[in-house]
Amino acid sequence: MKGRSKKRLDPQDRERQIVDEAIRFFAEVGFEGQTRELAKRLGITQPLLYRYFPSKESLIERVYQETFFQRWQPRWDDLLADRSLSLEERLIRFYQEYTRAIFTYEQVRIFMLAGLAGGDLNRRYLAIVREKLLEPVCRELREISGLPGTDEIPLTEEEVQLATSMHGSIYYMGIRKWIYHLPFPDDLDLHVTRVVRAFLRGTPPTLREHFRDYHAVS
Repeated sequence: MKGRSKKRLDPQDRERQIVDEAIRFFAEVGFEGQTRELAKRLGITQPLLYRYFPSKESLIERVYQETFFQRWQPRWDDLLADRSLSLEERLIRFYQEYTRAIFTYEQVRIFMLAGLAGGDLNRRYLAIVREKLLEPVCRELREISGLPGTDEIPLTEEEVQLATSMHGSIYYMGIRKWIYHLPFPDDLDLHVTRVVRAFLRGTPPTLREHFRDYHAVS
């Protein structure tokens, strides 16, 4: 008895299948993985794969768009700027949603492997993180610290690095789980809350010291 032939997928479904498997594939083996092996996993020919993505680079770009850029929610911009809420409330809510969106095996591993591979993919994403998250947080820290706004005194790199320290400590939990396979908080929301509160309790006085040293603000 002859085996049944595989169901022919319409182009939209086939493209979706390729992208989903490519995300899993590159997360597992890194960007050195060959499209020939990816096609084999998909059960299709390499020429068929290239009908949808004419180069490996175009496929990687699509993977990165879906894994990183499309996960940023526009509502987060409004949340971070909403001064009807305390900065603590805003940051806790943001990071609880953010970690649920990005703390996946695929996202964390692709981010790390892309950084090791070089290129500009990670730099492009980190530029978005800086523009949409780190710099807004710095502006809000000026506000709660009673310091001049950025329209009066531009942000310094030291301020951005302070905000980065909070962001990095939260993101590191994903690295612990998916890269180092170390223990992960049972209650990630609670962990995020503690990190944000610790950051906000220590940063304003540190920021005021920075201004006294570099801007002669009394």
